[in-house]
Amino acid sequence: MASYAVFLRGINVGGITIKMADLKDALKAGPFTGVKTLLASGNVVLASELEPAAVKKEFETTLRKAFGYDAWVVVLTSDRVSELVAACRYPADDKSTHTYLTLASDTAALDELFSAAEALDGGVEQDRLGPEAMAWLAPAGGTLESPFSKLSAKPKYKASTTTRNLRTMIKVRDAAAALETAAG
Repeated sequence: MASYAVFLRGINVGGITIKMADLKDALKAGPFTGVKTLLASGNVVLASELEPAAVKKEFETTLRKAFGYDAWVVVLTSDRVSELVAACRYPADDKSTHTYLTLASDTAALDELFSAAEALDGGVEQDRLGPEAMAWLAPAGGTLESPFSKLSAKPKYKASTTTRNLRTMIKVRDAAAALETAAG
């Protein structure tokens, strides 16, 4: 049995509201155990016998059936979340900037996003962490208005990318590691 972190795109914003207790209940009917939600913003850790691609498919199908919206998620093993957090060279806490990780289920989409960010006026301080993740900095208090945030919010990236603050990723890493330890 493997432990996973699942990152939902676009819930509890833009009119799609899902209570974390309802999400946990919906997932209990699937091939998942140890389901835990974090921070009411679409972060879930769970264990499953399924491979990552099958976890993604089953999770998205469950969300679509239970909540009636086009659901997209990024699924990472707990080990991969730990590796990505460790690879990030930016600080988790800084008074002037915030560190974000953009995660992708489609490497080509992330490649395109990474290249487009380099071409933005003034560029974006960013670092590719692997085929499925990049880290980038935004000014504190101006994340949603940052050029990269606006770029990554475009509809063409909706089905394959999602972004989390590095502090959130650390909490997810810790919860996934705890699940892995409990299951092992």
